[in-house]
Amino acid sequence: MSVLPADVTAELSQLLQALQSADNNIRSQAEEHLQNNWTSSRPGLLLMGLAEQIAGSSDASVRSFAAVIFRRITLKTRKATPTSEAATDMFLSLDNSEAVAVRNKILEAILAETDRNVRNKIGDAVAEVARQYYDNDQNWPELLQTLFNLSQAPDAGKRETAFRIFHATPSIIEKQHQDAVAMAFAKAFTDESVAVRLAAMEAFAAFFRSLGKKNQAKYFELLPQLLNILPPIKDSQDSDDLSQALIALIDLAESSPKMFKTVFSTLVGFSISVIQDKELTDLCRQNALELMATFADYAPSMCKKDASYTKDMITQCLSLMTDLGEDDDDAAEWLSCDDLDTDESDSNHVAGEQCLDRLANKLGGAAILSPIFGWLPSMMNSPAWRDRHAALMALSAISEGCREEMIGELKQVLDLVVPALKDPHPRVRWAGCNALGQMSTDFAPTMQKQYYDIVLSAIVPVLNAPEARVKSHAAAALVNFCEEADKSVLEPYLDNLLSHLFQLLQNEKRYVQEQALSTIATIADAAEQAFAKYYDSLMPLLMGVLQRENEKEVRLLRAKAMECATLIALAVGKERLGADAMALVQLLASIQQNITDPDDPQAQYLMHCWGRMCRVLGRDFLPYLPEVMPPLLELASAKADIQLLEDDEQIEQLQTEEGWELVPLRGKTIGIRTSTMDDKNMAIELLVVYAQVLEGDFAPYVADIMEKIALPGLAFFFHDPVRYMSAKLVPQLLISYKKQYGPGSNELKGLWTSTVVQLLDVLSAEPAIDTLAEMYQCFYESIEVIGTACLDETHMGRFIDGVHSTLEDYKDRAAAREEEQGGEDGEDESEEMQMAIEDDQTLLSDMNKAFHAVFKYHGASFLSAWSRLLPTYSSFLSSNDTTQRQWGLCIMDDVLEYCGAESIHYAQYISEPLLLGCQDASPAIRQAAAYGIGVAAHHGGQAWAPLVGQAVEVLFKATQIPDARNEDNVYATENACAAIAKILHFNSSQVANPDQVATQWFETLPVLNDEEAAPYAYAFMTQLIEKQHPVVISQPAKAFYYVAQALEVDVLSGQTLARVIAAVKNLLQATGTSPDPVLQQFGPESQQLIRERFSS
Repeated sequence: MSVLPADVTAELSQLLQALQSADNNIRSQAEEHLQNNWTSSRPGLLLMGLAEQIAGSSDASVRSFAAVIFRRITLKTRKATPTSEAATDMFLSLDNSEAVAVRNKILEAILAETDRNVRNKIGDAVAEVARQYYDNDQNWPELLQTLFNLSQAPDAGKRETAFRIFHATPSIIEKQHQDAVAMAFAKAFTDESVAVRLAAMEAFAAFFRSLGKKNQAKYFELLPQLLNILPPIKDSQDSDDLSQALIALIDLAESSPKMFKTVFSTLVGFSISVIQDKELTDLCRQNALELMATFADYAPSMCKKDASYTKDMITQCLSLMTDLGEDDDDAAEWLSCDDLDTDESDSNHVAGEQCLDRLANKLGGAAILSPIFGWLPSMMNSPAWRDRHAALMALSAISEGCREEMIGELKQVLDLVVPALKDPHPRVRWAGCNALGQMSTDFAPTMQKQYYDIVLSAIVPVLNAPEARVKSHAAAALVNFCEEADKSVLEPYLDNLLSHLFQLLQNEKRYVQEQALSTIATIADAAEQAFAKYYDSLMPLLMGVLQRENEKEVRLLRAKAMECATLIALAVGKERLGADAMALVQLLASIQQNITDPDDPQAQYLMHCWGRMCRVLGRDFLPYLPEVMPPLLELASAKADIQLLEDDEQIEQLQTEEGWELVPLRGKTIGIRTSTMDDKNMAIELLVVYAQVLEGDFAPYVADIMEKIALPGLAFFFHDPVRYMSAKLVPQLLISYKKQYGPGSNELKGLWTSTVVQLLDVLSAEPAIDTLAEMYQCFYESIEVIGTACLDETHMGRFIDGVHSTLEDYKDRAAAREEEQGGEDGEDESEEMQMAIEDDQTLLSDMNKAFHAVFKYHGASFLSAWSRLLPTYSSFLSSNDTTQRQWGLCIMDDVLEYCGAESIHYAQYISEPLLLGCQDASPAIRQAAAYGIGVAAHHGGQAWAPLVGQAVEVLFKATQIPDARNEDNVYATENACAAIAKILHFNSSQVANPDQVATQWFETLPVLNDEEAAPYAYAFMTQLIEKQHPVVISQPAKAFYYVAQALEVDVLSGQTLARVIAAVKNLLQATGTSPDPVLQQFGPESQQLIRERFSS
């Protein structure tokens, strides 16, 4: 019985009919009426009416459509009251009595529904309502009991619906019911209905993922029953059902791969049998492959330990990679296709390649090279072209992951690949070019330095291939090779390379011409001035292309031509360009004026071309800024294009369109037009270029860009790269103003005043860890630009607020990782966790640099604000985590260096970590501790003198550890040497027998790597020479040798260098010591350099 008036029910029935009308006008009017007369003003009445239609209509199509509209309405947000500040989920905005009535009616409907499709749509609506309650820590008490009742119902369709809702909203399962849930899942896994078993699998995977690692373990025992679902489905050859089950397993494997440890071998065997079964659909076989690859991603050790996993997976990947070119043995169809971007992502051969790439990266060359090379030689010699093609593509796929093991065997690998470039089949020659191109990237620079002749001699003849696709791909492979090649390698080959590429520019296929231009551009970029020889041949040709009519089909060719022309301009320089520079710029301006279509590829290429011409012309580019800047600023100012997708039809439509990213968010799907975001990011990147190149001349644009683009860009949360690039732009804009108006100018102060507040805001608001690190970098680079006293007390306090919040979040993440690792056996640290740890390390490193900058320019005035963080940094100093101890020491080093005598107030926190740090097993800790002792000696004054005197012994020990000068230890060793020098110079009264210590110190030289430590060490050695200390008077050749080594690596400069050389020259003259025997230990170039320095 309806609780609504009859006229309301009738109106709503008519509205539902109109919303389904085939007439666009009627449907549009109905949508408008629904929004204005129902959704915005009477949502409770609307949802109740829809629920009654769902429960009471005799027409299944009406019930189904009403359920769809019900869910769409609940997905919307609404202010609960007109005075509410924020909108809330639709259902939560209803009066409680309304909400209860609607909930009861919709549950009544789902229990009574007999049509499976309609019931599933009602279930989707129920799941959305449930999500809104449980995501906001509210309950729907009747729901869980209803779902349990459904899961036990005699009707299999109702049982399936219950698990579909569990799948969509696993959060409805409360902790106190988890035992009952386990029993319900166990029963469902053996249900007589396949649909119920599959729905239960999906629900279990979603529920399992929602649990913490510790709670997941109690459900491991359900796995055997779950896996027993699969064999009968495979036996029935139902590919769709088997795919559905495999996808649920993939979800579980990502959540807890070690859960499968005891059954892994059995699962491998089953999955391989699915991949092999050609009676199943390709998608089903690929899902089985994806399941196995997921284990390689998340549990590589488990995969390597399995007796058959690696060998069987490689065999199946290679087999899938031969599944291409069906009914096209002579490649006629392939060769006739001019669309080189055809999407083949769902093809078996692509799935095999991608999986092989993952296996190589995750398992490593030690695991996969032996089994794969058990196949490759025979495949390369096979009479079947598909086998030869697959072998070459396999080499392309594994080269990155197997770099370490393969790089020493490159000659043998090239012996396999190079003959393929003369293969009779065009697709094999194409694959050979692909392999050489990929290897040129993955084995750079070894390929370019040692095997350049083999590679170039093999690829260049293929540029003459009769097939356009093959010669184009040979040119593309040259791009990979030349990007990593020195100009000295390329120069002897330029004539041959460019004569072939010039011929390709005459090819009838436009894509061949386009690729030739890209390759020439890359060669010009690599060859630099050596390319000037070919300028007269090529530049007129490019100008000719740019002067052609702007027909749609040649736009990409023109875009490639302008890219090539501007890269050549960058390579040969402004002087060689001469009058062509202005002609080229004018052509670019003409092209820009004639771009009208939003999808014209020239527009994006043009932006980069302007950036290159700015770098070429410098200040001569200024007259063109008025033309260049408006479209660039328009792109950089673009707003986010975001759509809330309310039904599956909209989602499916955007999934088929390029340039969109779909993001699930609290039960909804948000569509973000990424193409707009990419253009915005590119435009901001180019603004960075203009500000860097033009410096003060860019100042007229700075204030507007800072206000409207750079600072808003820091908080552009729809696209991480935009925030990243905006963080690069802010300091460059400040530098431009500083260059134009001066460091103390009112203009710069005014710009900084409006900037610093927003910089501090973003330090507290940025959600992404890696991008937050960039924000800290932006902050400290900006402080370096503005300099002394650029922060007031309020700024400092807000900075500390942001840091405190960041550190608390970091501690929570570190604790969560520790808890997560506690449940694992420690063999595999997931890539996700490794990246998270690296992101945190980068974040705290950049945060420390921000502290360094603030202390550097504010000294002891920053101590009051900074002291609020003492508990955190004190805990870091005593942490078991090496990185935390290093962070703590680096901060304390800044306190010592920039706060002078005031730093003694923190002695209780600093002293012991400095002394212990010099004896730490970690080189980074020893370096930080030694540096800290050195700055305490230098800047700490008399208050620190006793400690630094005490530190001499541990500093000497730091220089005497085994392998003290290897790559890992040398910076710690050199900082210890410099610290002792500072103590002897500034605090010698605290050192017992300073002359004896100086003698011992002399043996800790040289300092050749740390450019900050070197001047202090050599200045003190100079002091010993000037005082005629016995240790240098008796060893003048050694003193000269130490200085000669420093000159060779260029670690000394300015007055220090002049003073050191003068002192050593006097020492050699005073002792009658010839430098020649020492010089013989250096190469000819170094000898010449050292003699020149000492003769000047």
